[in-house]
Amino acid sequence: MTPADLKIVENRKEAVAYDPLLTPEQVAKWLNTSIDWVWDHSSRKSPLLPVIRFGEGPGRSGILRYRASKIEEFIAERERFSMTRHSRSGRKIATPTCSPTEK
Repeated sequence: MTPADLKIVENRKEAVAYDPLLTPEQVAKWLNTSIDWVWDHSSRKSPLLPVIRFGEGPGRSGILRYRASKIEEFIAERERFSMTRHSRSGRKIATPTCSPTEK
């Protein structure tokens, strides 16, 4: 499953009815990161991914799954954080001194 395969829902009631659980591999592909990054940010590194743990399996603490809606919220939160951090940095975005059509 890819992000394109996820159904776009119109309301919360429909979202609850259709909110698939994703594997670490699917989340890594969706976020364009490594599987190791997903594992690390599911347990110990900030920012923490919202994870559902099943069982106490060997190795990396059992089976991990992620609700698609929570990953969407995670992305939106990180985007808001990035925008806030950028606006607080005091850095100014350069404005052009001439229009693109001027020579």
